[in-house]
Amino acid sequence: MKFGLRLRGGLLATLIMFGAPVVAPMGAAFVSSPALAQTVQSISVEGNRRVEVETIRSYFKPGPGGRLDQGAIDDGLKALIETGLFQDVKINRGAGGQIIVSVVENPVIGRIAFEGNKKIKDEQLTAEVQSKARGTFSRAMVQSDTLRIAEIYRRSGRYDVRVTPEVIEQPNNRVDLIFTIEEGSKTGVKSIDFVGNVAFSSYRLRDVIKTRESNLLSFLGSGDIYDPDRVEADRDLIRRFYLKNGFADVQVVAALTEYDPEKKGFLVTFKIEEGSQYRVGALDFRSSIPNFDPSSMRSFSRVNVGSLYNVESVEKSVEDMQIEASRRGYAFAVVRPGGDRNFEAHTVSVVFNIDEGPRTYIERINLRGNTRTRDYVIRREFDISEGDAYNRALVDRAERRLKNLDYFKTVKITTEPGSSSDRVILVVDMEEKSTGDFSVSGGYSTTDGALAEVSISERNLLGRGLFAKASVTYGQYARGYSLSFVEPYLLDYRVALGLDLYQRQQLSNSYISYGTKTLGFSPRLGFSLREDLSLQLRYSIYRQEITLPSYLANCNNNPGSAFNPSPAFAASQTPPLDLTSTNGLGCYNDGEASLPVRKELANGKTLTSALGYTLTYNTLDNNKNPTDGLLIDFRQDFAGVGGDVSYLKTAADGKYYAPLVSDIVGLVHLQGGVLTKISKDLRMLDQFQMGPNLVRGFAPNGIGPRDLNPFGTQDALGGTKYWGASFELQMPFWFLPKEVGLKGAVYADAGGLYDYKGPTSWTLTNEVNAPGCIPSTVNPSSTGTCTGLVYDDSKVIRSSVGVGLIWQSPFGPLRFDYAVPLSKGKYDRTQEFRFGGGTSF
Repeated sequence: MKFGLRLRGGLLATLIMFGAPVVAPMGAAFVSSPALAQTVQSISVEGNRRVEVETIRSYFKPGPGGRLDQGAIDDGLKALIETGLFQDVKINRGAGGQIIVSVVENPVIGRIAFEGNKKIKDEQLTAEVQSKARGTFSRAMVQSDTLRIAEIYRRSGRYDVRVTPEVIEQPNNRVDLIFTIEEGSKTGVKSIDFVGNVAFSSYRLRDVIKTRESNLLSFLGSGDIYDPDRVEADRDLIRRFYLKNGFADVQVVAALTEYDPEKKGFLVTFKIEEGSQYRVGALDFRSSIPNFDPSSMRSFSRVNVGSLYNVESVEKSVEDMQIEASRRGYAFAVVRPGGDRNFEAHTVSVVFNIDEGPRTYIERINLRGNTRTRDYVIRREFDISEGDAYNRALVDRAERRLKNLDYFKTVKITTEPGSSSDRVILVVDMEEKSTGDFSVSGGYSTTDGALAEVSISERNLLGRGLFAKASVTYGQYARGYSLSFVEPYLLDYRVALGLDLYQRQQLSNSYISYGTKTLGFSPRLGFSLREDLSLQLRYSIYRQEITLPSYLANCNNNPGSAFNPSPAFAASQTPPLDLTSTNGLGCYNDGEASLPVRKELANGKTLTSALGYTLTYNTLDNNKNPTDGLLIDFRQDFAGVGGDVSYLKTAADGKYYAPLVSDIVGLVHLQGGVLTKISKDLRMLDQFQMGPNLVRGFAPNGIGPRDLNPFGTQDALGGTKYWGASFELQMPFWFLPKEVGLKGAVYADAGGLYDYKGPTSWTLTNEVNAPGCIPSTVNPSSTGTCTGLVYDDSKVIRSSVGVGLIWQSPFGPLRFDYAVPLSKGKYDRTQEFRFGGGTSF
């Protein structure tokens, strides 16, 4: 016997009936009669093989007096049919009014198999279907399983799936059940449209939702696959976006989906009623709790008079106030926001009402679905525990924290009644997801050349919430490895402990004449002061050394031996050479590296031991592709806790994003830094080195103080002070699909680097291998003091204007910049085109 089911376009196309109906014919086979009022013992059973007679009789419940009436027999018949154990059930009357129950048992399933499935494994399908091997075969259950399999494929975007169940009869009333599957191709979203949106363009709203349109690169992701649950979630995302931007009356009326057979995909349309945009007209705080001053909550409000009405700010204010009230001893305080709209002035008067809530306690916290993650990893995200007062704000915060862990596909916290009216049970439902990553990444930039990296990481190591990562990098000019480990809850406190071990090698290239080798270790502690404010404390210890090829370090301090410039040549140089000096010229007489570089080489391996911290304020709406918000980093590092160097390095970096008009985003970027000498002389390697990271259009190490010796490598020396300012406009290409991820940028940069305070001389001794010099039979070392460093350290403002192309590609973020310097130092080096990017696969 073979029967089939076909689904196309998300609709059930065909339902095949399975043989004879299971409902017994009641008209002729059974007639009501008083003679049938028998006892259970007068029921005989025939046709049964596996089911016991007494089991079948038990479905017939006698009435008063132990007699079976017509209603009891009807109920027994229905109950037998509903068990699913029988293909057919009939009731007939025998001699003397005896009741005869004739049954035809359903076969037993010998095995269940799936054929044609390539995209979904047998194990997943077996877990989803209700029919089981060695279980009873049921036509209704097979129909349900067929629909269930089709639904699984629908969730993965394959709406053209065909599922055909086939039953193969075997001896001894057994059957094999085989589901033949024609998977079909993926059904994508061909278009996403918005109706009724005026304040925000369709291009901007596509940034808000998770569903994406199909394009040539869609095979690298799954956002374009039609998922009705995701579309429904997108409705809420759109609504939240409008509420965040002052549209208190917004309604996302519908999300209409239509399958287009010609395009073989879905057309999704969101219908929006925006309403008016509101600002906060007044702000008030009220309390019905005795001895509670409501005005004391004003400092915890994130809502300000005159600002756009923002539902997220209201919700966060409620959470902060309720938590603060709990800390003050008002464990059952509830903060309820209210708002009165002024439709003419388009303002909302916000009132925070602080009342005494119901005295409800948490009886238990039940965890469900965490098959890998340890219970304590989940429970530590709660600021409340069993026996505490129920606080909805703290529960919402715990749910948000669990989602941010990124250990679970879904997290939902619900409440159930406890053992008494003042007790509730918190139920945390979760679905685990993979937390390990193995990636091979590659990239190219005009600074570092070609680069490849292999890394392996685990965000939830051993189910204990630990993070570990190991990576190896090998490139044209940069090589190394790193090992990282993070314990997010040190000693059960909300303090993250990080350990980093790294080794880096930077090779000489067209921008620097020397290479560096660095081996370091850095422990760090991270504190979350608020959701938008974090602090990191760190200690760094690393050993660093410079490497140079021999021809750049074969010092000769005797000017007459290999270099004897004429007075006219000396006068033509900038600055002019001093021929009266007996020292210095020989330090550069055959194109050697700059004096500070060779002095660093002479010092050998240098150990740096430093304490530092970073304070970060982050209100960005999206860390990867921000359009609104502020990001400020302030960091300081003090070197001199042991080691060979001593300094205080201070740096600040701020970025402010703001949406302007027509999906154009403005970016203001300010940065600056100061290096201060503490006790020991500063090294050249301690100085700030700047280039396109400060002002685009300049080469790496292309800005700031530079060695001017015309016969040397003219290395960048760096500086102890820098500042930079940049203004950028980022705009989409409206003629391209949003999913391509391309946008353009125009910008203007300005900045400066100056005040070099590194070495300018050092003393050589008459040894075969003088410090900083490599032995040479042509230019042997000699005694004296190398004082020939002449460098430029002008405080010229460097500036440039340029255009950029930003691509959030499936291969990783890529950026192309072309910048033209408008003002520069006399000895600066420019680089108008710059490219950088990478990928993981």
